[in-house]
Amino acid sequence: MISILSPSSEAFLANMARVQRTIDEASRQTSSGKRVNVASDAPGELDTILQLHTDETRNTQIQENLAVAKADADAADGALTSATQLMDRARVLAAQGATFTVDAAGRQSIAGEVQSLLEQMVAISRTTVQGRYIFGGDQDSNPPYAVDLTAASGVSSLTSSPATRQVENSAGGAFAVSQNAQEIFDTQNPDPVTTDDPPITTPAADNVFAALNNLRLGLLANDTTQITAASASIQTASDHLNTAQAFYGTVQNRITDATNYSATYDVQIKTELSQKEDADITTAALTVTEGNTQLQAAFQMQAKMPRTTLFDFMG
Repeated sequence: MISILSPSSEAFLANMARVQRTIDEASRQTSSGKRVNVASDAPGELDTILQLHTDETRNTQIQENLAVAKADADAADGALTSATQLMDRARVLAAQGATFTVDAAGRQSIAGEVQSLLEQMVAISRTTVQGRYIFGGDQDSNPPYAVDLTAASGVSSLTSSPATRQVENSAGGAFAVSQNAQEIFDTQNPDPVTTDDPPITTPAADNVFAALNNLRLGLLANDTTQITAASASIQTASDHLNTAQAFYGTVQNRITDATNYSATYDVQIKTELSQKEDADITTAALTVTEGNTQLQAAFQMQAKMPRTTLFDFMG
């Protein structure tokens, strides 16, 4: 196609189009705050930007998971503090019940208070956070135990789900954040007494529920020998609760460290994304102003250019 424009006019329009594109790009940057709005803005950096966004999303999820784990660990630590206080009271009651000055009626009265301690301990095993039973293991929608004074441990198990959940650390790796109620309150001897499915087991020496229930039964039976034995079991079970609480103390520390690292990593990711994506608003605004000034000056100069035609050379 034959152009009716002179070479100078074509050059003028090309330069104006170039300046206008620069203005349009700078305007997009000032309005969006981003230097990279579409893939074509920085094709060589696209892979890095996408990876940074993936890392940011993953880190955000880790932070949310850590917050949930922290709420659970804090609640578990508080619950176990209450549990150890119950065991402290049980030791006092056991000492009272073992004295020769207390008669059968007195021991029955003490047994009533021990039963109350057992019921409170079961309630602690059913501690919830936002509707989740934090000692319920992986199936935390159901309570793990209920009081059953006819059972050997004074309780009945409602669920037996293991606690296998772990929380991820932004620095890499993961760590366990919970124990289930059986591990804490209802430990069993490793060797089953039957081959049933599930096998029947016996309470371990540090079984919290069994220690309280044995003390209750000894008091009801007015049996000082059984009361004394139960008192020793109360101490062993109390030590086991302290070990469980120490586990949650370690979890709390690891969550704190992981949360701090995740927060620092989040800043790092956002800084890198900003360097890759964000526009220099001041420079972009200046580019828009300078571009518009150039356009205005160019159009003014173009308007003053002489318009010579063939008729100007004809006499």
